[in-house]
Amino acid sequence: MYTFAAACAAWWQQRYPLAIFFIALGSLLGWPFAALLGIPVAYDMVVRRKLYVDFVAWSVIAGSVVLLPMILIDSFQFGRVTIAPLNIVLYNVFGGAGPNLYGTEPFSFYLFNGFVNFNFIWVLALLSPLAILLGHFFLPMKNKSTLYLPYWLSVSPLFLWLAVFMLQPHKEERFLFPVYPMICLCGAITVDIAQKLCFRIWNVIKTVPHGTHYLDITMFIMISTIAVTGAMNLSRIFALYRNYHAPLDLLIELNRYPAENNVPERTIINVCLGKDWHRYPSSFFLPNKNWNVRFIQSEFKGLLPAPYSSGSNATYVIHDHFNDQNKEEASVYFNLNRCHFLLDLELDRETELEPNYAKMKDRWKAIKSYKFLDAEKSNRFFRAFYIPYFTDKYVHYGNFSLLQSTKLRIK
Repeated sequence: MYTFAAACAAWWQQRYPLAIFFIALGSLLGWPFAALLGIPVAYDMVVRRKLYVDFVAWSVIAGSVVLLPMILIDSFQFGRVTIAPLNIVLYNVFGGAGPNLYGTEPFSFYLFNGFVNFNFIWVLALLSPLAILLGHFFLPMKNKSTLYLPYWLSVSPLFLWLAVFMLQPHKEERFLFPVYPMICLCGAITVDIAQKLCFRIWNVIKTVPHGTHYLDITMFIMISTIAVTGAMNLSRIFALYRNYHAPLDLLIELNRYPAENNVPERTIINVCLGKDWHRYPSSFFLPNKNWNVRFIQSEFKGLLPAPYSSGSNATYVIHDHFNDQNKEEASVYFNLNRCHFLLDLELDRETELEPNYAKMKDRWKAIKSYKFLDAEKSNRFFRAFYIPYFTDKYVHYGNFSLLQSTKLRIK
């Protein structure tokens, strides 16, 4: 996202070497599929401006500057020649099931997801091609382009990205991250053209004084847009905090535990997760390196993460229990009886592998609990946006608890 935004800034100023460098940095050091966003830059250089030599030369230079140090560092760390971007492409494009192992979504997924995260800015962004077309025919602009490029080419990365990723079966919110800045820009373009069109219509209905700027009459459109979208953004922020803050706050509580209870730093502690393994934020929340994250068996049947081996060559080791088909591996499960702490979400649904641990008072005691959204029982709109008074009527919560074993002593 950041490197693409920087690449666009350079591209729109015709600083092509810098634009190519940022595209290379984002796609090689970040995510190889982000190279798709460089296609409009390549089109501009090769097709429109015939800068064949410059394009090839700067692509080779930028690619070498980024990729060669990556290969050297990764190969040193993993003990074999490693080209990370190539591995990602081979697995996801040429590796069979690849990304579809982790869930697929319908075509409409990004349409709804875009609105949840950008509300009406998303709608305005999708309407920007229509707005640009209307502006082209009905606005008396001296130049039908941006500073150096046609409007259609300037905003094409967003729609190229959406065209490709909307057609992929595997969809995730994070796949839209690279074009987030472009969504904001295209939304702003639509608002600006709407203001100009309104000024044009107003000038036809009632002649305005000569020299009047369009913003003098249409500022209310911009203010209204900022007010509505700003209010919805705040509503979204409140909803996210209210619904999902529990794991972070519980880990902060856990981080304070050793100091408040005089736990020796050398003590080995196991912090376990079951069905909520995917909600664990980061091991940086743990008090020290002797506190370990462990996973117990649940209804989840995919491959769970595993820690690195210990020793000087820990990053060299390829464990036998790893696989590239997301198949369950029983050897990574930890014995529940050896867990000092357990993070678990209490919902009104229990199975043999996912019991309500908080009710097992003889085995666990709750140190702290926070509300956490029960998505299946909550209204889709009111769980996405916080509306005072109404939200609490249409959403349901469970208790996300930090549980401590009553059987294991910490010393």
